[in-house]
Amino acid sequence: MRVIGTAGHVDHGKSTLVRRLTGIDPDRLAEEKAREMTIDLGFAWLTMPDKTVVGIVDVPGHRDFIENMLAGVGGIDAVLLVIAADEGVMPQTREHLAILNLLGIEHGLIVLTKIDMVNDDEWLELVQQEIRDALQGTTLASAPILPVSAHTGAGIDALITALAGLLAGLPARPDYGTPRLPIDRVFTMSGFGTVVTGTLTGGALRVGDEVELFPDGLAARVRGLQSYKQSVTHAYPGSRVAVNVSGIDKQRVMRGAVLALPDTLHPSTLVDVWLRYLDDAPRPLQHNAEVKFFAGTTDRKSTRLNSSH
Repeated sequence: MRVIGTAGHVDHGKSTLVRRLTGIDPDRLAEEKAREMTIDLGFAWLTMPDKTVVGIVDVPGHRDFIENMLAGVGGIDAVLLVIAADEGVMPQTREHLAILNLLGIEHGLIVLTKIDMVNDDEWLELVQQEIRDALQGTTLASAPILPVSAHTGAGIDALITALAGLLAGLPARPDYGTPRLPIDRVFTMSGFGTVVTGTLTGGALRVGDEVELFPDGLAARVRGLQSYKQSVTHAYPGSRVAVNVSGIDKQRVMRGAVLALPDTLHPSTLVDVWLRYLDDAPRPLQHNAEVKFFAGTTDRKSTRLNSSH
């Protein structure tokens, strides 16, 4: 199973592209529809020509929702970096590209959207050269640029073909026998109870498994599993999964918690990291500075950075 994510500047057509590819509107919140912009993570799935199903995580492009973007791209196999042909590379294009580079996401396609809004071939060539310049030195430096229009459908078939080829060349997600589900959404369903969703890593989950919610240590059992709206008895690494858990109230679960087998994880208040500092960062990083720390779908906003260097 594969999961891809979108990335790119606000209003460059990420959600519209997802709707064109899948027929599913990833913007599920009333506020998103009212403001005509993505605020939280959206989810869809695409049936490829070979009948395999690919999950899609659609992320917000606005800088105010960068934490939600980070929660969405951590577990993806590949990315669609979306850039509008009428605007080119914009601030959140560069910010999202830097995040993808720091996360080591090296598989992706550059989708040049809204080509129906540009009738100047010279302008399109200039935008593509600007994109190539922005990609230099990143993990996506050699990613192909695919011009499309989600409005007219131009280039969509070529995009799907390119995506199929890209995903076919990736190695299978490893199964270590230690499933972990970083939770990115939690809700209740009448007659079922608490449901959590995320991208499964590390191993398979099975209906009936005894599980634990970390870091709180709450015990639960897998009552049911769904993957792409289909009920399944097993969920495998790399797939988008909805887990119906018994024994935990919705109010006890938040984005950032991790569902795993009992006693396989150990909460900690300390973490050792190798830090890469961006060359174009606006200011130097000071000792004991307050930083935001992201891991999976978790973020912590009051972390102190201690270093002797």
